Amino acid sequence: MKQKGKGFNYARYGYLFSIPFVIAYLVFHLYPTIYTAILGFTDCKGLGNTSWHILTGDIWKNFRTILNNATFQTSLKNTVVLWIMNFIPQITLALLLTAWFTSRSNKVRGQGFFKVVFYMPNIITAATVAILFNVLFYYPKGPINDILVSLGLRSEPFYFTNNTTASRWIVAFIQFWMWYGYTMIILISGVLGINPEIFEAAEIDGANNWQTFWRITIPNLRTILTYTLITSMIGGLNMYDIPKMFNNGNPNNSTLTANVFIYNQAFAGSYMYNRAAAASMIMFVIIAVCSIFVFYLMRDRKN
Repeated sequence: MKQKGKGFNYARYGYLFSIPFVIAYLVFHLYPTIYTAILGFTDCKGLGNTSWHILTGDIWKNFRTILNNATFQTSLKNTVVLWIMNFIPQITLALLLTAWFTSRSNKVRGQGFFKVVFYMPNIITAATVAILFNVLFYYPKGPINDILVSLGLRSEPFYFTNNTTASRWIVAFIQFWMWYGYTMIILISGVLGINPEIFEAAEIDGANNWQTFWRITIPNLRTILTYTLITSMIGGLNMYDIPKMFNNGNPNNSTLTANVFIYNQAFAGSYMYNRAAAASMIMFVIIAVCSIFVFYLMRDRKN
């Protein structure tokens, strides 16, 4: 009897199924990336410009111009500060919720409901969230100002969007609020992937919930924590939608991020495509270096 499927190569179907992704990646990701990198070494500027040339005398001119640009330096500093301001409370709350949901001694009722509620901000579009918070903190007649005045906490409305410190904290809070639920789900998935026998052994040895979480759960979540830190860092350094749509980087460039700066260079009246491309490649290098550093820092030192 002839063995069914003998000599038949199923692997080629895997290649066939991957073709659409490969084509989409080449057309919509790799080609734009290479094109952007090339533009950084050209004199391409001006709306509708199709005639540009590679810089011959000083090929690194655009990159030096961007690195010496005070506004870019401010935007880079803002990007890092805003990311740190939202990531620290984000990972802290996500870890606390993970410990709560995965506790073996205290079973939480209605976990599915709470997980959906906590995760829901992540599925709301950034434009919607930005408009929502703009309305909440509107001056002079917004819900937050109405509450502050009615409770007697302020004698007059506060201009949140015109205050540098308040604007930064609002943008950081929005980023935190939108992403802590996503981080929590990732961490919970990591905990559920840990061998239950390890927790049972710890329970038999008399370890309490706090000891179990810090000495068993966290060390076994090293890979998941590395993934969370890398993806959060990449997303934070690419922050664009909330700072742009909430207050357009204002006031006084206090919420101007690197990506908003790049957009302004390319499309907000300047049409300096070469400098925008150079800034993009600088951010690409910064993100790559930071990612390598995090991988090195979080590596398994036993190997």
